[in-house]
Amino acid sequence: MKLLRDTVLDPFLLGIITVAVLASIFPATGTAEDVLTWVTRIAIGLLFLIYGARLSPRDAWEGIKHWRLHSVILASTYLLFPALGLALRVLEPSLLSDDLYTGVLFLCLVPSTVQSSIAFTSIARGNVAGAVVSASFSNIIGVFVTPLLVIALMTTTGSAGIDPGSILRIVAQLLLPFAVGQLLRPWVTGWLTRHSAPAKIADRGSILLVVFAAFSEAMNHHVWSSVAVWRIGIVVAVCVLLLAVVLTITWYAGTLFGFPLEDRLVLLFCGSKKSLASGLPIAAVLFVEQPVGLIVLPLLLFHQIQLMVCTVIAQHFAGRPEAEPIPVAG
Repeated sequence: MKLLRDTVLDPFLLGIITVAVLASIFPATGTAEDVLTWVTRIAIGLLFLIYGARLSPRDAWEGIKHWRLHSVILASTYLLFPALGLALRVLEPSLLSDDLYTGVLFLCLVPSTVQSSIAFTSIARGNVAGAVVSASFSNIIGVFVTPLLVIALMTTTGSAGIDPGSILRIVAQLLLPFAVGQLLRPWVTGWLTRHSAPAKIADRGSILLVVFAAFSEAMNHHVWSSVAVWRIGIVVAVCVLLLAVVLTITWYAGTLFGFPLEDRLVLLFCGSKKSLASGLPIAAVLFVEQPVGLIVLPLLLFHQIQLMVCTVIAQHFAGRPEAEPIPVAG
């Protein structure tokens, strides 16, 4: 399948893999490591400033108007996923090490994707407008909710040592740049619309920096030498199981709530996704002096798996007979 092949060989995903390999072979040390840390922090701040500048008050209002659909999607992202993540603690430490389980739980707490959720909904001929609002809403809420969930759930479960300083880092690196972006929006939104390349470079470049820093740190702390190959296989199996369970629940939840097919597709794709773009920067802020490379590994694997699986699902629905025009959400 051409679409499946294009998804698997996505240049950005290949770039992430390449950067991870390079960092594992040539990790930054000494002064280079310090410089990399500061450059990464600046890039993360710039990324969330762009997020703030992109979110329009109109999109937020549209999300509120179609509250039933978006409430179910948010419940899947921030209630269902965390509940499943906590349930998977039974696998620790026999099948998942402490750090790998921390990564699985963190994966369950990050926002939904934006680009792929919208793309798959469009391919499947679902309610694209609803997907745009839901995905955007999930990410803006995630800036606040994900760090709070990490602090609450991971502190109480003992999975990670989140100290009070994390709150200050969240404010300085995530919330403050986001707020500045909102304030600058009237002046920069037009420029961002006309010049998408710089924003795209900042978006993806910050992710590549975080990946390089995470895997470089993993090598410097000899993380990989402490992880058995079979445990990585367990993580893959857990990601597949997690995605299958959420896809099944969101699909039948759409039927239960009486949503039309187009809205059920929005719920299916937006409610089952986890964002690599948002998750990696948040992990870099929260898990200071911890094995970030190992913690974000489940998110990296889940992201690739969800792309491949949802490509097949989107193709299936794209092949259905033409129907009446899709109603606009609201």
